[in-house]
Amino acid sequence: MRGPLYRCEIYRCGRCTTSEDKALPNALPPLRDLVACPQCDTLHNAARLPKGARAHCKRCGIRLVTESPTAFAQVVSLALTAFVLMVAAVSFPFLELGVAGKYNSISVLQAVMAFNDGIALLLAFAVAGFIVFLPLLRLGAIIYAIGPLARNKPARRGAKAAFSLAEALRPWSMAEIFIVGVTVALIKVAGIATVTIGPAFWAFCGLVVVTILKDQLICRYSIWRALE
Repeated sequence: MRGPLYRCEIYRCGRCTTSEDKALPNALPPLRDLVACPQCDTLHNAARLPKGARAHCKRCGIRLVTESPTAFAQVVSLALTAFVLMVAAVSFPFLELGVAGKYNSISVLQAVMAFNDGIALLLAFAVAGFIVFLPLLRLGAIIYAIGPLARNKPARRGAKAAFSLAEALRPWSMAEIFIVGVTVALIKVAGIATVTIGPAFWAFCGLVVVTILKDQLICRYSIWRALE
C-alpha cells in the first residue's frame, strides 16, 4: 500500500515570510509530531499508519515509514544472522594462495595480525575496527535495542542509547567496502598466483547481502516511537 500518509508542509520563521508564505504556519508543531525526510529534509506531520502501509515523502518520494507487525522480528533475525556470519568470516580461512607449488591459507584475523610491527600496528587496529569490531558492536546494539520489541515486551534499559550507538556506527561499518576491495585485489592477483576462495569469503558476501536487507527493513521512526 503506497500513499502519502503524512501531509507535507514547509515551515519558516515569521521574520522571513513573503506574500506567498502568508498561508504557511509560522510556528513548528511539537518535534515529536514531525518526521524529516532523510533525502530532502522536508518536514511531515506524523500520523498513525495502518498495518502493512508505507508512507513516502510528498516531495521526493523516498520511503519514510513502514508499518509492519513483523518488522522488528525480521530485523532481529537478520541481525543475528549477520552476527553469526561475521564470526564465521573471521574464524575460517579467507583464501588460499599458491605460487610455484607452494600454498598458504590465511584468515581475516591472521591478515590483520600480520601488521603488528611498528607504525603498521595502527593499520592493523584500523582494519580490525572497521571491518570486524565496529560491525559486531553495531549488530549487538541493534539486537539489544530491538530484541524485546520483537517479542512484544518493553524495551530494555538503555535501549535508546544502544540504538543511537547503532545509528552512529552505521557509516563506519565497512565490511561491504572490504569485500569490494578484496575482489578487485583478487582479480589482479589471479594472473600471477593460484587463488582458492575460502569459506570466510562467502561468509563475508552473505554478510553484505544480509546487512543490506536488514538496513532496508529498519524503520527508524517506528523504532524510536516504540522505544519511547
